[in-house]
Amino acid sequence: MSRVLFILKRREDFDAKMHSHIGLSTGLYNSAKFMDDMLQARGVDSRLEVAIDNNCIDRLVTKHKPTHVIIEALWVVPTKFAVLCKLHPTVTWIIRLHSEMPFMAGEGNAMDWVGDYSGFKNIIVSCNAPRMMREIKFYLKLRNNWTEEESNEKVVYLPNYYPQDYKSKPFKKDKSHIDIACFGAIRPLKNHLVQAFAALEFADQIGKRLKFHVNAGRIEMNGSPVINNLKGLFQQLHDRGHELINHQWRPREGFLELCAEMDIGLQCNLSETFNIVGADLISQGVPLISNPDEIPWSVRQFCADAVDSQSIIDALHLTYKFPELNADIHQHSLTHYTDQSASIWINYFR
Repeated sequence: MSRVLFILKRREDFDAKMHSHIGLSTGLYNSAKFMDDMLQARGVDSRLEVAIDNNCIDRLVTKHKPTHVIIEALWVVPTKFAVLCKLHPTVTWIIRLHSEMPFMAGEGNAMDWVGDYSGFKNIIVSCNAPRMMREIKFYLKLRNNWTEEESNEKVVYLPNYYPQDYKSKPFKKDKSHIDIACFGAIRPLKNHLVQAFAALEFADQIGKRLKFHVNAGRIEMNGSPVINNLKGLFQQLHDRGHELINHQWRPREGFLELCAEMDIGLQCNLSETFNIVGADLISQGVPLISNPDEIPWSVRQFCADAVDSQSIIDALHLTYKFPELNADIHQHSLTHYTDQSASIWINYFR
């Protein structure tokens, strides 16, 4: 039987006064925790640890004695594995990538590191998206002159899991304003500005003031111009009653409570592999509009073209007309996707 150990890196801006003891209140931690819980519930010996840096890994592996160590995302320098593989020769190391290639392009050392990882006998690269797996498999097969069988063994698909704990909520149309959430770290590929324009025009068409909710606590990958433009847009329209509301990042339970206060969620993003934020909104019974080509469990009837504000407006009107149907079929689709994810993980580790 496999013994699995997930290891994440503690956030760089960790502050004991602000952050929980795990030191990592991010989507990456939540993603790993969901899978850790799922594996344990299905009888797999699984643990999760948060490391300060590379130097913690040996101690954590010695402590738990896993057969498989899953390093979540790219943070362990490849040269460290020259030591770790000798210290723990029976361990299979899985480097788990959480991005599609457009996002990965912003990670300066990604291709170098992934290429270097592939040179170690006991290291496997995993992806949580089929497109990314195909691209990485081609790259490493070319780099290492692998056979198709070797390629299939060294690059694997391990998709995201999400707990199937859903709520429902009534949609309130009698308010003078509408709360539209476009949550997620502020960065260009999250596509906030186009979605803000669509939300503004939609609110104007239904005769309501817009409250546009974002997470402005994390600005990543040249995201400063994005938040500056959002602020400027709403400042210019302030006398029309529309508001941009910035929320700081919260522990998971607090964030779910915030999600439940929303009327509609927007996740028409330009690059995604799963989208936990969208799943959080759906889990609270909040209808969602997303990009059908990027979020694998999205429902196409309620999706939109991410670069076409009119397409997003049309989807907003459809969702406003059938909010409960939107939430219900998204929950059903998410359940189907995560059932498949659980099967893939269990089959791999058994």
